[in-house]
Amino acid sequence: MKRSKLRFQAMLLVAIMFVGLAGVSGTLQAQSVKPVTVQSSKDFNGTISALKKAVSGGGMMVLAEINQGKILEMTGLKINAHSFFIGNPNMGKKAFSADPAVGVVIPVRVNLYEKGGKTYINYFKPSDLLAGSGNQQTLMIAKMLDNKLGKMVNMLSK
Repeated sequence: MKRSKLRFQAMLLVAIMFVGLAGVSGTLQAQSVKPVTVQSSKDFNGTISALKKAVSGGGMMVLAEINQGKILEMTGLKINAHSFFIGNPNMGKKAFSADPAVGVVIPVRVNLYEKGGKTYINYFKPSDLLAGSGNQQTLMIAKMLDNKLGKMVNMLSK
């Protein structure tokens, strides 16, 4: 009895997910977007310091950061990984005024990680993630962020 009830619940869940995905298939565009990934010229800790300096120098600020390596250490995984949420409150005000849904993209998440003894910086271009929004004002802001991020990451790769 329990097994058949569990099987029914599993089939119901799959059916709900299928119907849900079919209903939003036009909005799943971000699934095919690839992150921008650049190798840093510095070691991991040097990249963290340089990123913070570049963010500040670019008129933006670190709004939050997550030391994912430390969190994952609880599972036994040893990895250098750190994410930063960066933005500019004035630019955020404009974006959120135009469309509060931009909060899923802004502030921008920039990820640093170490692999094979090399440090990498990656992020998704805000304009790629907001391309399907249909809001020209948020798309314009996203393209400005793309430009700032590109310059900042380019500095870290040299």
